[in-house]
Amino acid sequence: MADTRHNEHGTAGRKGPLSRFTVLDASRVRAGPTAVRLFADMGARVIKLEIPPGAPGGDDMIGGRDHNRADYENLHRNKESLTLNMKTHEGVKILHELVRRADVFIENYRPDVKHRLGIGPDALRAINPRLVYASISGFGQDGPYAGWPGFDSIAQGMGGLMSVTGKPGEGPMRVGIPLADLCAGHFCAMGILTALLEREASGEGQWVQTSLLEAQIAMLDFQAAQWLLDGKVPEQTGNEHPLTVPTGVFATRDGYLNIAAIGQTMWKRLCEALEVPQLVDEPGLGSDPERVRNRDKVNAAIEAALRTRTTAEWTERLLKAGVPCGPIHRVDQVFADPQVKHLAVAWPMQHAELGDVALVGQPMRLSRYPRDLPPQPAPEQGANTDHILHELGYTAAQVDELRAAHIV
Repeated sequence: MADTRHNEHGTAGRKGPLSRFTVLDASRVRAGPTAVRLFADMGARVIKLEIPPGAPGGDDMIGGRDHNRADYENLHRNKESLTLNMKTHEGVKILHELVRRADVFIENYRPDVKHRLGIGPDALRAINPRLVYASISGFGQDGPYAGWPGFDSIAQGMGGLMSVTGKPGEGPMRVGIPLADLCAGHFCAMGILTALLEREASGEGQWVQTSLLEAQIAMLDFQAAQWLLDGKVPEQTGNEHPLTVPTGVFATRDGYLNIAAIGQTMWKRLCEALEVPQLVDEPGLGSDPERVRNRDKVNAAIEAALRTRTTAEWTERLLKAGVPCGPIHRVDQVFADPQVKHLAVAWPMQHAELGDVALVGQPMRLSRYPRDLPPQPAPEQGANTDHILHELGYTAAQVDELRAAHIV
């Protein structure tokens, strides 16, 4: 399929570092679409495969078109939409034609579904050996939990994150974003990119796999290492760092401030900036391990000093002293922040129904591909079906027949 194509929005194919690739997106909800979004934003042609109207099994889950429009636009920008019923013989035939021209196929069905439909990695790579086939599951493609449905909060709980989140004694706490979903998507994207790079040497694609559970455990990082290497089970510490004090959230005269005074040098700078230099030499506070054991005493002394000035005053004073710190923003304050505006994190988009809005931009920059092209709105269901099928050689009459049979 050509990289310079036109769709129902009237915009030509996006230029970008990945514009030579075509991705077939059979995933839904969040983890898979998160992986695919990177490719779409970087110029790849992404064809979102959706269940046709009238066919059973439509997408009414979180992240669906009708559930939250803002979420849907942010998740599915820069894609094309093809309705395709892959439970039919003719639908699978169309998929095979797409696979012959594609570089990547990504899905997040339960592990057995793709094999039952005849669209698993072996079947599709037999058609196109260069295809990179990517799967995201809840708990892995095999094993005792392979058939369990995967949801973010369940993975957060089973992956240990909820056990180290929240204040001690208040029970497990879910993180305020779908972290397992998002990280599984990002890890999957890295796996796909790795496989595409390897394909340049071998000439063959391969099967890339990740799961919400694996992604969540990987994100435990040093908390998991405490158990694996030291045999220590990490516990909840609320807003504080489990290994160094004072690091966390402290009340000021008018709000809250995050402070990260890690190590002895930072501890001395903080005490001097807070005008409590006597704390440096106070018994029981002379090292990180001692301060961890006496964290309540340390925190009480630091917070008593911080309540004498505003968050803005302390931010300026502590940064000048070389102590890492920062205010705690609501989401509206995040996008009003001067640095966030300078970084242009909000990606302006013109939408026919919503008007001038913005999406969340990718957090990486490439010097030869500046993000000066506005994103394309998420496609309406099946918006590109006719065009894509015409590319495959179907006539208008044949497309009408397929649509009448709920195949597209």
